[in-house]
Amino acid sequence: MTWAFLGILIGTIIGLTLNFSIPIELTKYTAVIIMGVLDALFGAIRAETSNDQFDGIIFITGLGFNIVLSVLITVLGDKLGLDLYLAAAFVFTFRIFTNVGATRRYLLDHYLAKTRKTG
Repeated sequence: MTWAFLGILIGTIIGLTLNFSIPIELTKYTAVIIMGVLDALFGAIRAETSNDQFDGIIFITGLGFNIVLSVLITVLGDKLGLDLYLAAAFVFTFRIFTNVGATRRYLLDHYLAKTRKTG
């Protein structure tokens, strides 16, 4: 998990320092890829902090699956003339909020249990 955070930090620093623009035609693809990455990341954080067990293989395969599926949905939408990327973004956003909420709930319960033991 530490490596994931380190990679995100390095990638963010590189992204902020480089002057790289994304062509307007690829912004939909970039958006769903970023949302897929964030979904996998927050799912890993949830697994790491809760009683679930984090598994690197599951993380990597989930990340790859999220990216491939969201890009395929976006391509299909482009071919049909529909904005299907919005559906992928909606689902990823829902899953991100679900994972963040579950992580918050677990951490809060863990904190309250500690304070009850000491108090």
